[in-house]
Amino acid sequence: MVMLLATLSFAAPGDAGYGEGIAALKAKDGPAAEAALALCHQEAPERLDCLWELGWAHWLQNDWAGVVEVWQQVDAAEPGRAELTTYLPQAQRNLALQQELAASSAEAPATFVSAAPDGATLRLRAVGDMMLGTTFPAGYLPADDGQGLLDGVAGWMADADLTFANVEGPLCDEGVSRKCAPDSTNCYAFKSPTRYGQYFADAGVDLASLANNHSGDFGEACRRASETTLDELGIAWSGPPGSIATAEANGLKVAMIAFHSSTECNYINDHATAKALVAKADATHDIVIVSFHGGAEGSKALHVPDEMELFYGEQRGHLRVFTHEVVDAGADLVLGHGPHVPRAIEVYEGRLIAYSLGNFATYGRFNLSGHLGTGFVLETTMDAEGRFAGGRILSTKQEGRGVPVQDPTHAAADLVRKLSTEDFPATGVRVAADGSLAAP
Repeated sequence: MVMLLATLSFAAPGDAGYGEGIAALKAKDGPAAEAALALCHQEAPERLDCLWELGWAHWLQNDWAGVVEVWQQVDAAEPGRAELTTYLPQAQRNLALQQELAASSAEAPATFVSAAPDGATLRLRAVGDMMLGTTFPAGYLPADDGQGLLDGVAGWMADADLTFANVEGPLCDEGVSRKCAPDSTNCYAFKSPTRYGQYFADAGVDLASLANNHSGDFGEACRRASETTLDELGIAWSGPPGSIATAEANGLKVAMIAFHSSTECNYINDHATAKALVAKADATHDIVIVSFHGGAEGSKALHVPDEMELFYGEQRGHLRVFTHEVVDAGADLVLGHGPHVPRAIEVYEGRLIAYSLGNFATYGRFNLSGHLGTGFVLETTMDAEGRFAGGRILSTKQEGRGVPVQDPTHAAADLVRKLSTEDFPATGVRVAADGSLAAP
């Protein structure tokens, strides 16, 4: 008789909790991940892997105090851990913002007295993604160094009380890419020359979003350089946690807060903090605009699903919930960008929500086939209380490698009409043949 002896294996302390925690993290189930990884840490306090992943469980729940607490323990046990140098400061900045907003909400509310004259209105024009050429990699700057690149649409952009644009990538002359090797040709990192900031100013841009997935392509130094350039040009910006842009027009004080699915920016997935930030701005401004860079990307991302959108595993926002919650908190206009295609527009509680303005001027490195090359200038007029009073879609398209021009076929208006009807049957904006907008 041949006897087979089984080899016995013994699980290390904490293994069960660790495995369950990792599975929960992959499923984006923060509470389940926290419970499992806390048990792992309890059973094996010496295991830094349990503690490190426990931080991510707190992160999923926007529990910045929990993230900072456990990661500071990891840092004490393993100083200089590479991931901590990147992510711990982000958690600390978001915790500081939460604490600041909590403290300000506990104070007696300030009395805001509007200086706007009776009957004041605001006519704003907004465009989506703008990247006017990049020095990385070489060979992607437009002809004549960008002179005239916006000539076909600049008149449309500037014809407004205020004009908004998303600046897709930093305006910077130095910096090293964090995500692309120097010789990479199939990696997307953008860096436009600092001098290109003048093109935004010449086209009438007053408000700029620096909250997007390319604003940090070349590190914090380039973020700061972009902010400095826009300051010098008189363009108000928002992007990093807590930042609020302010402008004035027709006696109205206007705030703009830009969000993105990165904690390096005002964070689109932390709804509680977003609402508190909007409420703070609403207490001291006539009109509050929220910009967001969110949603899945590409030609198939035309519709707005009623769920958290994922793109390559990244949570890009539950946009129907986010937009309604910020309006409930005091936002008067919500401007989306990021999917690279136009999306629906709805009117919620008398406020306009545009879910994606599409690609507007994205030279050199963008796929512009189909509706990826369809853009528009959104015009909206608001009364002094921020209520939608009318607007229109001025359709554009990109030619060649990414030169924006007016589109006489009105493709963007036709597309937004269709999508608004399909995605928001009851609240979708009504789009006339000439692009004029009306509430449902």
